[in-house]
Amino acid sequence: MRLTSEEAARRIMVALDYPDAAAADKLISELQGVPCYMKVGMQLFYAAGPAFVASLKERGYYVFLDVKMHDIPNTVKGGAQSIARLGVDMFNVHAAGGSAMMEAAMEGVEAAMSGSGVQKPTVIAVTQLTSTSQQTMNEQIGIDGSVEAAVLRYAELANAAGLHGVVASPSEVRAIKAACGEKFQTVTPGIRPHGSAVNDQSRIMTPSEALAQGTDYMVIGRPITAAQNSREAIESIVKELTAHE
Repeated sequence: MRLTSEEAARRIMVALDYPDAAAADKLISELQGVPCYMKVGMQLFYAAGPAFVASLKERGYYVFLDVKMHDIPNTVKGGAQSIARLGVDMFNVHAAGGSAMMEAAMEGVEAAMSGSGVQKPTVIAVTQLTSTSQQTMNEQIGIDGSVEAAVLRYAELANAAGLHGVVASPSEVRAIKAACGEKFQTVTPGIRPHGSAVNDQSRIMTPSEALAQGTDYMVIGRPITAAQNSREAIESIVKELTAHE
């Protein structure tokens, strides 16, 4: 089944890797009307704060707040409660924080929903960063085995803790869906359209290849944000995705 243009656009998460709101505004205005996600990472959120998230929602964008919380359970519970109250559509925690921490994040979300009137956000867990090679994971992080095995272990923990999905590379999507079910969502960085620079990513695919693996969302940064015409760049990716069966 082919995606409509709107369905394809909603699967794209544009990585707003900017130092402040003013730097991001040109791109945000250029993409106005494209029903994509905007991924707000730590650098931009720390600089621009909750008001920036509110402004994106007012302009009609979906928001993925990519702050990768990783702390003791009680702290993460409070952080999740605060984030949920912002009205974001999605946010994440580190699966490496363990089951109790992930469960606490969900408790924080539930507490925020009580009488707030805001929509319940999707909560996902970071497994292994797409910049992490097996050598780095084995020799520096200290986790034995393959990257895929580590990702699957974290995905299963996140699923058992009640989270809605994970961040993983597109090459791990099929194994995650097989282990956790088709409804368990996958958000995949490391997406590079044909002809784009690899930059600092180790495990990458094109948008259509990632879609063929069954991913739900794909994070795309520099191929859109650094393009001479960002709107043409995202529309080209939408066209690629709608042509896929």
